[in-house]
Amino acid sequence: MTTAERKPRLAGARRFESFIGRRYIMSRTGNRFISFISMISMLGIAVGVAVLVVVLSVVNGFEQELRLRILSMTSHAAITAFEGGMADWPQAAAEARRDPRVVETAPFIEGEGMLVNGDRVSGVAVRGILPEAEQRVSGVAEKMVSGHLEDLRAGEYGIVLGSALAEALAVDQGDRVILAVNQGIVTPAGVMPRLRRFRVTGVFSAGMYEYDRGTAFIHMDDASRLFRLADEVTGIRLRLVDMFDAPVVVRDVALGLGGEYYVTDWTRQHRNFFRSIAMSKRMLFIILLLVVAVAAFNIVSTLVMVVKDKQGDIAILRTLGASSRSIMAVFSIQGSLIGLLGVSAGIALGIALALNTETLIHALEQISNTQFLAPDVYFITDLPSEVRWSDVTVVGMIALVLCILSTLYPAWRASRVEPAEALRYE
Repeated sequence: MTTAERKPRLAGARRFESFIGRRYIMSRTGNRFISFISMISMLGIAVGVAVLVVVLSVVNGFEQELRLRILSMTSHAAITAFEGGMADWPQAAAEARRDPRVVETAPFIEGEGMLVNGDRVSGVAVRGILPEAEQRVSGVAEKMVSGHLEDLRAGEYGIVLGSALAEALAVDQGDRVILAVNQGIVTPAGVMPRLRRFRVTGVFSAGMYEYDRGTAFIHMDDASRLFRLADEVTGIRLRLVDMFDAPVVVRDVALGLGGEYYVTDWTRQHRNFFRSIAMSKRMLFIILLLVVAVAAFNIVSTLVMVVKDKQGDIAILRTLGASSRSIMAVFSIQGSLIGLLGVSAGIALGIALALNTETLIHALEQISNTQFLAPDVYFITDLPSEVRWSDVTVVGMIALVLCILSTLYPAWRASRVEPAEALRYE
């Protein structure tokens, strides 16, 4: 047989195998239970794939939202002195800005204190800032719900509180609070904490309970007087062109300044947190992939039942000249089509749910009158979602491969059917 004659025969065989395989998926005659089982297998695969896509998208959205909220309150990187304060910070800031990878710099003073309003007391992390410079390195000004960050003026002793902190102290814009710091004053009666009355000039809401409940901003000059730092600052904060280059850039900048500084960046400050998210994502992927695998292996039982039900058809096809390979291809195509349809439906359903996760969660919260993400327990109160096509592709490919592998044993069983034995009782 020539090559030209062999190609049409092979193409015809493939069309024959595909035709029989497609008809066996939704049989209109014979055992309708087989068709029902096929639909259940598709549904199981679709649900498993959809759940996996939704969960991975939620984890991605959670990580992305936390990163944005954290960076809205902190800078990409920071340089601080090893001991005491940084006296030559204007020169250090100017030197840092010479690096083309650094966009802006801002000095800051950090300390701890306690806010008092009547019988209400709360610990707080105090950050002294220059409002104009701070807006260039962080997004605090965009998180203000009352007042403005520019209302912090030197010598006026204004303070900006987080929304949860203001609520805990029962204060609002214009009210007065007392700030006590842990640097005492020696008096004849003993060591007394340093106290200062501040006026609340604004309230911010970062959407993260950690910051909303425990952070306050004051003007850097007021912080310098309160913490007795004279002209020194705690350090300078950097905003970079690419935040993912922060570990390298901040190290190079510190070395350029002489290397006598402590450097940190957003990846180091929250390293364990983001690592735990990445580990959780991997574990969830593996666990939910087992659910998809179980759904995919349902194809095995479906095809075994089909092979048992179609033994007469297989015998007739064999007597008409169909090879064992063709019979095996018929049932492999049937199982693969079940898997392909299930995976496609699951991806479509998963993407649709992932893109509307926040809307669905808010609707469920209203119906059940329950807040699923309590702000005092979780870092955020919403459930964001971010669909990444790389994750969708990986999920779809792995699920489809599992479905194809599930067809091998039933297809092999079908190819081993003996025509004479199968037709004996027909």
